[in-house]
Amino acid sequence: MSNIALSADEPLEKWLSYLENSHTKAIDLGLARVKAVASDLDLLNPAPFVITVAGTNGKGTTCRLLERFLLNAGLRVGVYSSPHLIHYNERVRIQNAVLPDEIHTQSFAFIEQHKRQSLTYFEFSTLSALHLFKQAKLDVVILEVGLGGRLDATNIIDSDIAVITSIDIDHVEFLGSERHQIGLEKAGIFRAGKPAIIGEPDIPESVLEHGKALNCQLFCRKQDWHFIQRENSWDWLSEKVQLKNLPFCNIPLPNAATALAVLAYLPFNISNAVIHRSLQDVELTGRFQRLKSEDLAPLAAKLQINKLPQIIIDVGHNPHAAHYLAQKLTALKAQEQRKMIAVCGILKDKDIAGILSPLLPVFEQWYCVTLSGNRGQTGEVLAQQLRALSDNVTIKPTSSVANAIKSAVENTSENDIVVVFGSFHTVGEFLQFIASQ
Repeated sequence: MSNIALSADEPLEKWLSYLENSHTKAIDLGLARVKAVASDLDLLNPAPFVITVAGTNGKGTTCRLLERFLLNAGLRVGVYSSPHLIHYNERVRIQNAVLPDEIHTQSFAFIEQHKRQSLTYFEFSTLSALHLFKQAKLDVVILEVGLGGRLDATNIIDSDIAVITSIDIDHVEFLGSERHQIGLEKAGIFRAGKPAIIGEPDIPESVLEHGKALNCQLFCRKQDWHFIQRENSWDWLSEKVQLKNLPFCNIPLPNAATALAVLAYLPFNISNAVIHRSLQDVELTGRFQRLKSEDLAPLAAKLQINKLPQIIIDVGHNPHAAHYLAQKLTALKAQEQRKMIAVCGILKDKDIAGILSPLLPVFEQWYCVTLSGNRGQTGEVLAQQLRALSDNVTIKPTSSVANAIKSAVENTSENDIVVVFGSFHTVGEFLQFIASQ
């Protein structure tokens, strides 16, 4: 056992600062250290039923809809997700509620007291989430994979259902630069003989081969199930189930369809009424979210502006997400004929050209913002990369998201649309700016 570095009554921010600096590497993939601690603390079975969700994009929204299905069916549910937008507490939800700071610091103190070796921030937070879930005596736990799958800390848990939402290029320094490599890393969450739900339509052969080698119950989009989008509704279809005239929802349809595919393997009764209700009320902050006037009232007051432009926030931070965002914005632009302005901040370890390229035709003006931290990138560098891709757009580098928003709002009309995107950090800073006094 280690000496306790902090006590349970220390502020959460102090604990988080400690966790960020308590291991030699920020990311140190591998399961040996974290699994040993979990085993010592009896955290490897956090609930009677566990679902693990991996994927390049769509993990958060898929987890959110699964959570809605299960909650609306009357089950006790916990969700672990990352990263957070504003507050660490967002990472752990129990019965659709975040927990107060002191619950997290008590859990951290428990882990710290009993761990035998140093842990990364994510490993520590994963163990803490498992501890909180076990204490809450839940029916189901949903774990969102942080990075990859095979070596991610969440993979210490032998889940009952594994889900892969999508497979594309991201985090190449850890997962490889080819889809077959990345897919195999994500397929590392599969368990022998257990269901594996795959929402990626173009499945790498490496994923299928791994699933077959483990004798998994593979349930794949296009092969075993599919969905059809209609004008006012959509259908989800498999050989055994036909769900027709489903209501549209506030998350991408491929992710909603993947969550529906999981229902086929749950040991719980999820009625059609629950499915419709859940689709109608599901939402997740920062996923192509059009902010309402009441959401923006504090911003209007802060900037002393009566009428703000429409503002959309999106946390997409890789080429796959950027293509989806471009499609949504292009359709919106054609429908509403509005001018669009970008407030964009991207971390320096991302595929910047791959993110910016599909969005170039969408925006008339770009505010390139500086993001702080070790992975942060200046707005000037981002602006240079944007200029290298196109000389037909107006580009303004800014020192912060707050400055970009002030300038963008002051130079637009209420008929325009401002889109804040590029990273969880960008959207998080924007939301913090709105909330700050």
